[in-house]
Parts: sequence; structure tokens; C-alpha cells
Amino acid sequence: MRITLAQVNPVVGDVEGNVAMIRRVLEECATQTPDLVVFPELCLCGYPPMDLLERDWFIGRVLVALEDVKLLSVRFPETGIVLGAPLPTWRPNGKGLYNAALLIHQGKVAGVSAKSLLPTYDVFDEARYFDPAPEVGVIPFRGERLGLHVCEDAWNDPALWEQRSLYAVDPVGLLAERGATLLVNISASPYSVGKEEARHRLVRAHAQRHRLPFVYLNQVGANDQLVFDGRSFVLDGCGRPLVVLPSFEEQVVTLDLGVTGPAEGYVSQEPIATVHDALVLGVRDYCGKCGFRQAVLGLSGGIDSAVTAVLAARALGAENVLGVSMPSLISSQGSLDDARDLAANLGIAYRVVPIASTYEAYVEMLRAQFAGLPADTTEENIQARIRGNILMAISNKHGHLVLSTGNKTELAVGYCTLYGDMSGGLAVISDVPKQMVYALARYMNRERTIVPQASIDKAPSAELRPGQVDQDTLPPYPILDEILRYYVEEMYSIEQIVALGFESDVVKWVARAVNRSEYKRKQAAPGIRVTTKAFGVGRRMPVAARF
Repeated sequence: MRITLAQVNPVVGDVEGNVAMIRRVLEECATQTPDLVVFPELCLCGYPPMDLLERDWFIGRVLVALEDVKLLSVRFPETGIVLGAPLPTWRPNGKGLYNAALLIHQGKVAGVSAKSLLPTYDVFDEARYFDPAPEVGVIPFRGERLGLHVCEDAWNDPALWEQRSLYAVDPVGLLAERGATLLVNISASPYSVGKEEARHRLVRAHAQRHRLPFVYLNQVGANDQLVFDGRSFVLDGCGRPLVVLPSFEEQVVTLDLGVTGPAEGYVSQEPIATVHDALVLGVRDYCGKCGFRQAVLGLSGGIDSAVTAVLAARALGAENVLGVSMPSLISSQGSLDDARDLAANLGIAYRVVPIASTYEAYVEMLRAQFAGLPADTTEENIQARIRGNILMAISNKHGHLVLSTGNKTELAVGYCTLYGDMSGGLAVISDVPKQMVYALARYMNRERTIVPQASIDKAPSAELRPGQVDQDTLPPYPILDEILRYYVEEMYSIEQIVALGFESDVVKWVARAVNRSEYKRKQAAPGIRVTTKAFGVGRRMPVAARF
């Protein structure tokens, strides 16, 4: 069987545009007369469509689009089209929709496989919208019996779940039992560090266990906080790769299962390289899909803003990025030099907007309100909020998207100023712990110096008071990041973390800081997810609570 893998980047909600994308792919591969062209999960409406699925008018548009694809399939009578779409169940009970994989051929729906396993953990909320498949079955097509299934249906492998299986059903095993000769999984599987290796191990285990070739097709692109890395592949019945598509880019590839021999072994990617590429794609697609061509950010001379600027320049082009230095009387000359040098290294536009006089005007204006009270973080935060206002004014006037530059460690413990450095439309590195920020800077400098070495070497500082450094207030970053990983990503208790050897007082301070900063994170700009547990749609914690 000749199969085309269409690793594409659908746009959520753009049903007509996604049909046009399907048309382009079919026209592109027509000369190779594939038996199957395989598209990702829910590619007709984009993933994740979220509450658009609750709008009847939206489902109506999807159904019209399905008719368009049926008509399109008549133009390519030798080819079956596999794609994902929300499909009404036409049942009186339940949610009323399936997350379906459809086989469309010669103007008709030749087969439907609805998703059986509906994840509700982390960023997933599919039971909110969909009903599970009533049954699992194969679809005969061109001499094969297709074991067509959707994303999570492949993830019920006991080896994945250390404590308990999430599901009682193994759809892949059932498909094999029912005579499948080719397993096909269409996915919209979001990226996190190490996810691509886990997917490969998972699918290889299925192929080897059932001695069946396996087509795994994943979406690529970024939608809001989620990045989809693609990295689609086909394995033979021994689990050997026949083809592996690249990460973080669209690609359409055709292979013949009866002819194509094993490719080179599946090569794992360098983790920090995948983080870099995920963030670049996340910025590019967020801006592009939201209608922004240009971005603006504050350049402090520190490592966080430097790394964010590099990512923005690589995502949008240096000509579309503006860096703004906003020095106060406290800002060091070294920081100003580092900000200027970074802008020069990147070739981005650079402006200096001093804030000393504005800050003095604020303090004078508030003098009566602050009478008799000592200076504290209030005055420090005024500086950050002035800078946030300046960036938002530039955004309003010129149409640039403001990129905030805070990292995950700061956001976790509240070491950031609400309506100040948190201002922005996209929090680029808000899921990147501080130690990973340093790793990104080193990766960016692997061929030539882009991030000034001084930005990497100097002690991190908000420079909101004389002589200030982060470690005056925070535990050392290597320790802090590890505690945060256990508390936020692994969801360990304080007692469990202390049992690992961390100081009890430090762990308790970190946990309190995370808990009391929840109100800030509720008001933060959306961030790009790269770890297994980001602050955002995948972590839902109460604000008005005691625990």
C-alpha cells in the first residue's frame, strides 16, 4: 500500500482554510497516486477547538466541510483520505459528538473510527466534548484491514503508567484481535521535553507486540499554549522505522509499504534543541494565527530578555522585532551595554526610553499617600509597571505584540510584578525554568556569540534597588528549580520532597510561595508549554483557598 503522510499545521476554527490545505496536499501528491493520504486528528477544525465544539453553527460548518472533502475525493478516485473531524453521534444521550477518524473515498465515507479513550488529564479535556466510541473495529480498504484509531487510543500501555492504568480498554489490542493488517494512528499530540521518545517507544512496542506495521501521523504547529512537534513516522512489523518526518515543520511524504526498506535507526533529538525549536514555532504561530507580524519586548541586559529576544527574532525575523531598554537611575551601565550588544548581535531595532523622570513623577504624585511609610517593594514595582506601560503604549501605537520575558521559576514563586514585567500578550519562556534558560542561551551561542557572555555570567538581578540580586530573596536556582519540578510537575507533597534530602524550611518556603502566587498566574499572559506541567490550561488550582 502506498501511503502519504501529511504532517500539516491546521488553524483552529478555520474550517474552510483547512479544507483548502487538504486540497493542496492531495494535488501535491496526486502524481504518486497514493492509496491513502493520512491527515492529523481533528484537522478539519484544528486542535484543540475547545468550546467551539459546543456551538451548533460551528459543527454545521464542519459538516459542510466534510461534504466538500467528499466532493474533493471524487477528483482523486484512486486515493482514500484519512482525516480527523468532530462527528455528531445522532444519539439522544451523551455529549453528542465523536472525535472521529474518517476514511473518505470516491465521494463517500468508507469508514469511521471514533476515539475510544478520552483523556481528561493535564491539558486534555475531551470528555467535556466527546462521547467514547461505542465499538472498535477494522475498516477493509485496498486489500488491507485498517486498524484506524485516534491519538490517546494508542496510549493505554501499562509500561507508561507506574501506579495504575487510566483505561480499562486497549483499542490497539482490540484492533489487532479483530484482524487489522495495518495500524494507523492520527494524532494531535502536544510537545513536551522527551515526549517524542516516549511516543516512539510506545508505538514500537505496539508494532512488535502485534507484528503489524504502524503509521503514526502527528499534527505540527502551535495553537495558543500548545506546540505540536509532528515527528510522524512509519514502522514495520518488527518495529523498525521505514520513514521518520522532521520535528516542528510541515512535510508531506509518500512511501510504499511493500517496497520501502528500513531506514536509519530512530535518532533521539537533543532535548534543549527541541525546546528551542518548540519555542520558536510557538512564537511564530501564535503571532501569525493571531494576526501579528511584529513584536516588542523590554531588554534589561539580563539573560531572560536576551533569550526571549533571540527566540522572537528567529520566529518572526530580526526586522520584525523591537527591543526597548528602559533604564532607571538604578540600572547599571553593564546592563545597558549588554542590551545594546544583544540587539546588535541579532540585528533587531533597538530604542532607549529612560524612566527616571517618570518614576520621580510617580513618587511625587503618591507622596501624600505614602506619608510616614518606609520605601519597600511598592516603589520597586512602580518601576516595573512604568516599563509595562511603555511597552503597551508602543504596542497600541504600532500594532506590535508585547512579549513578556519572565521564566517559569519566577512565575512559580511570584518573583514578578503584576501589571509590570508580566504585561504582554505572550509569555514566551514562562514554562522554561531558570536553569533551562541558561541552557538555551548556551545553545544559542553554540556557533557564535549572540547572547552576550556577561548576560550569562553575571548574577541575575531585577535591578529595582541598588545592589539587588535574585539570590538575596530566592534559594539558589539549581535547588529552587529542582524543588519546583517535584512540587509543580511531579506533584509531590512537601513531606515527599523533604524526604529526598532538601531542607525542610526551604521546601516549605517554596511551596508557600507557589501557593500564594496563584492569583498572579491567573492574570498572566498565555505561555508556551514545553514541560510536562505548565502554568496554564493544564494546571487548575484555586485562588481563594487554604491548603
